[in-house]
Amino acid sequence: MSPSQSGQPVLSVRDLRVATMGRRPAEILKGLSFDIAPGETLCLVGESGSGKSVTSLVTMDLLPRGELQVTAGRAALNGEDIITATPARTKALRGAEMAMIFQEPMTALNPVLSIGLQMDEIYRAHTRMRGPERRAAAIAAFESVHLPDPPRIYDSYPHQLSGGQRQRVMIAMALALKPKLLIADEPTTALDVTTQKQILELIRNLQDEMNTAVLFITHDMGVVVDIADRVCVMRHGEVVETGTTEQVLSQPKAQYTRDLLAAVPALTPRAARVQPAPDHALELVDVNKVFEFRSFLSKMMRRPGHRVQAVRDVSFRLDRGRTLGIVGESGSGKSTVARCVLRLEDPSSGAILVNGHDIAPLEGQKAPAPARRAVQMIFQDPNRSLNPRLTTGDSLIEGALNAGEPRAEALARAAELLEVVGLPRDALSRYPHQFSGGQRQRIAIARALMMSPDVIVADEAVSALDVSVQAQVLDLLAEVQAKRNLAILFITHDLRVAAQICDDVMVMRRGEVVEFGTAGQVLADPQHDYTRALLDAAPGRDWDFAKGCRITEPA
Repeated sequence: MSPSQSGQPVLSVRDLRVATMGRRPAEILKGLSFDIAPGETLCLVGESGSGKSVTSLVTMDLLPRGELQVTAGRAALNGEDIITATPARTKALRGAEMAMIFQEPMTALNPVLSIGLQMDEIYRAHTRMRGPERRAAAIAAFESVHLPDPPRIYDSYPHQLSGGQRQRVMIAMALALKPKLLIADEPTTALDVTTQKQILELIRNLQDEMNTAVLFITHDMGVVVDIADRVCVMRHGEVVETGTTEQVLSQPKAQYTRDLLAAVPALTPRAARVQPAPDHALELVDVNKVFEFRSFLSKMMRRPGHRVQAVRDVSFRLDRGRTLGIVGESGSGKSTVARCVLRLEDPSSGAILVNGHDIAPLEGQKAPAPARRAVQMIFQDPNRSLNPRLTTGDSLIEGALNAGEPRAEALARAAELLEVVGLPRDALSRYPHQFSGGQRQRIAIARALMMSPDVIVADEAVSALDVSVQAQVLDLLAEVQAKRNLAILFITHDLRVAAQICDDVMVMRRGEVVEFGTAGQVLADPQHDYTRALLDAAPGRDWDFAKGCRITEPA
């Protein structure tokens, strides 16, 4: 009898406890319990450190050996306890009965193997198909997730695909053998809103076809609205609340749940700020950027390469004390504009004026020191932008030392800036791994402020953060901006974030600006079809988190 006929859940977790190993073990999961029925989607939500991802690793039998161990409880897949199963048995279950979509496909996919070979491994491990049958099955799987030109995808390598395409490949791999349980760990966090919407619809449609149970892990409450049947809210390894999506979002019982929902930024733009007299910190005039890709053979034969115009005739002004948001899909040219402003890329033509001085004609490394100091960057992922071998203090003062500032003076300023961003002075001697994600991003902000810039470029600076931490970082940026009269160029794919922090919004598509105006004009009354499509694709658009109810369109 199948689970759906017997009423047996596909996944049943009971009193699950996980602890660190060592002299002083700490409990990570503290008696976790939940069920997922066939065809149902359960969303695990909560801040970083709540135990969401550890739960998925236990279920897949992927806990890091020697670091974490299950101390009690049960996790049963169709009645079979995964925890007590042999490694050979859980290996057989992975892929065939349960599968996982990871957050970052570039990390999960092997960069030196073609997509086809990686897909082929699944069929070779779990089926008796011959080579031509495996290829046909792989191409059919790629077609099922609506990948363009599946034979080309089969022969491609991960770096040759877009982010959305790589995530579709991961979904195709996960669903190749029609598992009864699909675990999705933040599968849409790094994707733009239109690709995100497509991926969520794809998971839901495939789930309906296969009656798959889905364990969906996310910190995005908008995604919860769009995909969840039930919600399980976690904090510090415990379940603080569980129920249907409507129950949890409209009538939250736990204060922690109410705090999470209150931190979700609204799509309604904030009230417009009084604009002082124009004081241009940054101005772009008809900036273009063309990339030329030439193979070794074309170089040898002196033939022209493949040209891609990433940015076309982009112009804008950014005044001190104001925030300009650049929004658009992946490949729209947002980050290329930022890299040109920072002189990490040389523009092909046009002018880039920093405090009135054009730095565009100069090669990036030859830009004068004042211009380079005047524009600083906050990167998306502080895990990668902060050197793990340097203390916080050494990371903060690196730029100042390169500019000739004495070490003692630089350290004193670094300590002051840590207090500005809400961290204690003794954080100077600690390393990045000793901080939470939100704290690391605060360090990244302090590092940008060390050079006393006029312009800060924030490239997806809060996209990987929990909603509560995200709100804190956005408040911090607004506070620092007000005190230092900073101009902020804010690049994001999250329209909710743009609505809360931006004074003006520029919408880009395929390297061109398609709409520009105040946040109120662009987000509340969009004029371009592409802008309207972006807003329509925003997750949870039809839910008012402040009021806890669905938004009803006026008659």
